[in-house]
Amino acid sequence: LTVAEMTELRRELRAEDVEFKVYKNALAQRAVESIGADGLKEVLVGPNAIAFGKDATAPARVLAKFAKKHENLVLKSGIVEGKVDEETIKKLSALPNKEGMISMFLGCLQSPIIKFACAVKAVAESKEGAAEPAAAE
Repeated sequence: LTVAEMTELRRELRAEDVEFKVYKNALAQRAVESIGADGLKEVLVGPNAIAFGKDATAPARVLAKFAKKHENLVLKSGIVEGKVDEETIKKLSALPNKEGMISMFLGCLQSPIIKFACAVKAVAESKEGAAEPAAAE
């Protein structure tokens, strides 16, 4: 990536509270060994950067979105809850951020209540409609 592209990527990651750093491969391999994620050791070849985030979806989502625009950025692998899995990273990148997930959850909780309220309103309106002709007579 060019310097301008890296700056843009870092800005987007910083907005999501994600830390993005370039480490020496030897240092990264030692760190991977110490945490027991040996599956990640084989992808630490060539130029690499590592993204850390408090929100599990934020690094994957921002990096995947950026990789779609810039073909030079390749997502190699990742660690989620101590497991090394590239497929999980791809699935996480499709999820919305934490606030988006909370709003989707609340929408699911509200849906039955809203449907019940609409049904009660329709029954009340139909009874009012039936009562008005009897009053007119």
